[in-house]
Amino acid sequence: MKDSPTKTMPLLGHFSELRKRLFRSAFGIVCASFLGWFAYDQIIQWLTAPICDLKAARELGEQNCGALYINGVLGPIDLKFKLSIIVGVLVASPIWLYQIWAFISPGLHKKERRNSILFVIFAVPFFAIGTFAGYLVLPIAVKVLLSFTPESLSNLVKFDDYLSFVTQLILVFGAAFELPVFLVALNLAHILSGRSILKPWRYAIFGITLFSAIFTPTGDPITMFFLAVPLSILYIAAGGIALLVDRSRQKRLNADD
Repeated sequence: MKDSPTKTMPLLGHFSELRKRLFRSAFGIVCASFLGWFAYDQIIQWLTAPICDLKAARELGEQNCGALYINGVLGPIDLKFKLSIIVGVLVASPIWLYQIWAFISPGLHKKERRNSILFVIFAVPFFAIGTFAGYLVLPIAVKVLLSFTPESLSNLVKFDDYLSFVTQLILVFGAAFELPVFLVALNLAHILSGRSILKPWRYAIFGITLFSAIFTPTGDPITMFFLAVPLSILYIAAGGIALLVDRSRQKRLNADD
């Protein structure tokens, strides 16, 4: 019975630490969401660009895009809240990525904690590059999908559905571009070697292609190509970096011996 408090305290401590990290992440996302709230009109113009040029339409005296619409009395305010939160998640990525590292780092050795800082430093720009790549692919994906509309019919797009489509596309690209960062981080933590990363390269390329086919919201071959090819290149680059790290690590061991 005397041993039970010492066994339960670490678990309770982990829950307390997790709650603290989640609270800080949520607080950062809420604060960053104000950027989306105040820049709402500008963001709407960016998002509607693949379907219609809202700015040009307003210059011609029109106040909306004919193909896009919002449904219901609460639709506009719901859309503004939803868009603000999405912007908050993207803008606050440095905060919640750091909180992930801060939660994991107490269980690592001093050297592994130092290496994991590199994970946070590189994870943020790679996530940003991925989301930007998704935004660049967005007009192509929209054009391909809308091209299947029969000429005798008009295609009206509910903006909530369009926003969900855009969010999924951008977040999939952002998360996918974290692959090389995770691989190199696992190598620095002595979990994966460069050889073990590159040895199953055929299965890895197949898995990347399968991931692109399943998680891209469009499912068209063009969008899959724009996701699978950069991911494959990043995977090979991460394996090459891991091999260089292994070689440098082996040289240090030989020098110590």
